[in-house]
Amino acid sequence: MLARLVVMTTADLDTVMAIEVAAYGHPWTRGNFIDSMAAGHLARLALDDGGECVGYLVAMPGVDEMHLLNLTVAPARQRRGVGVAILRWLCRESRAAGARQLLLEVRTSNEAARRLYASIGFDEIGTRRAYYPAGPGGREDAVVMRLDLGDAAHALV
Repeated sequence: MLARLVVMTTADLDTVMAIEVAAYGHPWTRGNFIDSMAAGHLARLALDDGGECVGYLVAMPGVDEMHLLNLTVAPARQRRGVGVAILRWLCRESRAAGARQLLLEVRTSNEAARRLYASIGFDEIGTRRAYYPAGPGGREDAVVMRLDLGDAAHALV
């Protein structure tokens, strides 16, 4: 299970990239993570009780919102509550920072992630056409999802 979240640094990128490449057919690059950290985005490692990295997140703060850019759980640790725990932590941090909503994009084909986000209370609010790379030269749509952080129904998230 998840024990804590700690600040991600460039020294963590070998571990992060190993998970990223194992989890995705079109992973972020090391440069994507470096650029996000340099821009001051929220970047955290999720550690288990033994201190092993089991996932991570990168989120971009806005004026009154937080935009989740990357939430990844190591494939061997998926479907064990790690993703939900990371999302709950992000919701608490976002509220504390004054965000009123949490936004994200997810591949149309990623049914497991879409179910996870819906279980937390995210609503599907739109589509970004050809947002993600897919297959040889192809593109895949993204579903845009939103969680109202001020909604009393999600106060425990």
